[in-house]
Amino acid sequence: MESAKSIDELQNFNFEIKKIFDDAQDFLPIMGTDYIELYVGNAKQSAHYYKTAFGFQSEAYAGLETGRKDIASYVLKQGKIRIVLTTSMIKGGDISKHVDNHGDAVKIIALHVEDATIAFNETVKRGAKPYLQPTKEEDEHGTIIKSGIYTYGETVHLFIERKNYSGVFLPGYRKWDSHYNPKNIGLKYIDHVVGNVDWDEMNIWCKFYQEVMGFAQIISFDDKDISTEYTALMSKVMSNGNGRIKFPINEPADGIKKSQIEEYLDFYNGPGVQHLALATDNIAETVKEMKERGVEFLYVPETYYDDLLERVGKIDEDLNTLKEHGILIDRDEEGYLLQIFTKPILDRPTMFFEIIQRKGAQSFGKGNFKALFSAIEREQKNRGTL
Repeated sequence: MESAKSIDELQNFNFEIKKIFDDAQDFLPIMGTDYIELYVGNAKQSAHYYKTAFGFQSEAYAGLETGRKDIASYVLKQGKIRIVLTTSMIKGGDISKHVDNHGDAVKIIALHVEDATIAFNETVKRGAKPYLQPTKEEDEHGTIIKSGIYTYGETVHLFIERKNYSGVFLPGYRKWDSHYNPKNIGLKYIDHVVGNVDWDEMNIWCKFYQEVMGFAQIISFDDKDISTEYTALMSKVMSNGNGRIKFPINEPADGIKKSQIEEYLDFYNGPGVQHLALATDNIAETVKEMKERGVEFLYVPETYYDDLLERVGKIDEDLNTLKEHGILIDRDEEGYLLQIFTKPILDRPTMFFEIIQRKGAQSFGKGNFKALFSAIEREQKNRGTL
């Protein structure tokens, strides 16, 4: 098997089904992200936040009105991104325990597959811990088959087979009509989902994705790549063969002070999803709209832009606009990317979002690491957790 590709060796990424990473075995196969489900304390209020701040639209609902007395669940959509917000309406239970332990958090990364039974059998026989046996759900719109396995921490991958289903989302959900649907902000799809794991666990979970799910390691960053004067971390990026599913995995590294990964693990009480990277075709307009709606972003000093063009070369962007919004830029052999990170969107310093626009580049902003993590350290200092 070939070694992991460096940033410079990455092949140009596209969204065709064809395989672009030869090291990936692709025995499932995965066609894309179906949805991301968060377990939350108050799904109705969370849905209002994501609609207002991020421009998501109402899609589907399950709860008392659909015959569910145990949960309320709201499905939001924008572009190809589907977010599900689910809360418990009963005392105790898995959802309540998850929220109590982790706060509002990603529980399920659901993957769209051709055959959910094969996906389950292939991953379990390779060592995955079962979460849900292949299960058929049906209503008047057809049949869904879903199955699931555990990944790091309490996070779950569901395999969703929906080729014989024409309903709005899943059986048990109905169309959610709402008069309140703020304008979308141009978000297109999930670029990648980042997980934080504990000390010395990164390689364990990279091996899991390689051997159990047939992924390939495409990039590796060590503590020399991702470090500041005070903190450090390590990261590897795993991808399926067609490049639609990319999972960077972070672990802490030794530093003088507590890194953002250690802070996350402390407040999340274990490994879990750190952030979702959402793609846009116009990052300046997207970020401008998010700021106007109250979303806060990490601050990068204006000195970051002093030698920007020397570092990244010619770009087709207005530098003053990038500077105004604090948007970061990096380049690889395929082109450049623009990215920015929100502050944690919860009271716990755990989950946040990245907004990314790729103009050819298929890397993950290595040139921005120092500026980014210095910005995070300033926030940690304010919180007293550095």
